Amino acid sequence: MIPFNKPHLTGKETHYIYDAVNNGKLSGNGKYTKLCQEYFEINFGIKKCLLTTSCTDALEMAAILINILPEDEVIMPSYTFVSTANAFILRGANIIFADSGSDNPNMDAATIEALITPRTKAIVPVHYAGISCDMDLIMDLASKYNLFVIEDAAQAIDSFYVGKDGIKKPLGSIGHLATFSFHETKNIISGEGGMLAINDDQFIDRAEIIWEKGTNRSSFFRGEVDKYGWVDMGSSFLPAETIAAFLWAQLENLQDIQNRRKFIWESYYEKLKIICAKHDIKTPFIPEYATNNGHMFYLVTNNLEERTAFLAYLKANNILAVFHYLSLHKSPFYQQNYKEFANSILPNTDYYSETLIRLPLYFDLSETEVNYIIDVIKAFYSSK
Repeated sequence: MIPFNKPHLTGKETHYIYDAVNNGKLSGNGKYTKLCQEYFEINFGIKKCLLTTSCTDALEMAAILINILPEDEVIMPSYTFVSTANAFILRGANIIFADSGSDNPNMDAATIEALITPRTKAIVPVHYAGISCDMDLIMDLASKYNLFVIEDAAQAIDSFYVGKDGIKKPLGSIGHLATFSFHETKNIISGEGGMLAINDDQFIDRAEIIWEKGTNRSSFFRGEVDKYGWVDMGSSFLPAETIAAFLWAQLENLQDIQNRRKFIWESYYEKLKIICAKHDIKTPFIPEYATNNGHMFYLVTNNLEERTAFLAYLKANNILAVFHYLSLHKSPFYQQNYKEFANSILPNTDYYSETLIRLPLYFDLSETEVNYIIDVIKAFYSSK
């Protein structure tokens, strides 16, 4: 069976973990935590980065930082993972779901303004498959209505947005805050893990306090205060140093990993585009303002029945492909707890929920395996 995902090891992970153990600093915010955070700050132009135990934790920190209160409204796509919504629901917010675009699963930025009310506090664009949302339009709306923007860049490491000014901006460096994931299914991994990216100066000091369980301990260790104490709300968001050590081995090899993933992505795209066009199967659409980071290669079938048969055919031929998110606006939790907002009609979201399929894509996927997957896909559609 060719798996959907297989974690890639660079060879240095256990060496750096051993070094972290020998350094005697395992609880976090040590040598490797600082190396990882500085890597993002230097290479992606982010003002301040804080490693977290997950992208979920980073989102929860963001919700605290912008002071989400009960009945505040947060606009986000329905086609996303539950963590994007949970982080704000935990603070009492009402989630207002936007539809996906007709050409890709990202939220349709053109529909956002109609969803804004006096209660709206934030917009949370999710860069699905590492492909940027229309960030100029989103940031313009945020400025017009005095809203915060939190980029869910879980899948978007080393991906960029080209703005109206022609400047190429790393995803995660545009919104007031952003979050990344290093889950084992992502391009760069640490098993579990995440990062909060802070691009607005007003949040930097408080973020560090929230990160350190509501204390000013980091300031104490830098010698900025003579003692530390409980000064704000917070939680245990800081990961162990062994997680950071693993992540550092990955970041050192970021470009090699990216080049390999993008090569596999391009192989899929070039070798499947004719058969897909013939059978009205959509391949990933990348807007002119976005770049591709090779995170995911997906196909969009014609209907649920076709996708079900397609997945079964691939599995019968020892290929594990998977579908993705179910529409959050139709989920039992949202329907039961947010009846006032649960009547949204989001046809594009439902369309992707029923038709999108993700193909295997990971560093160690061989060219022979890629070609085999392509041949099996061609055989399935050629028989129709």
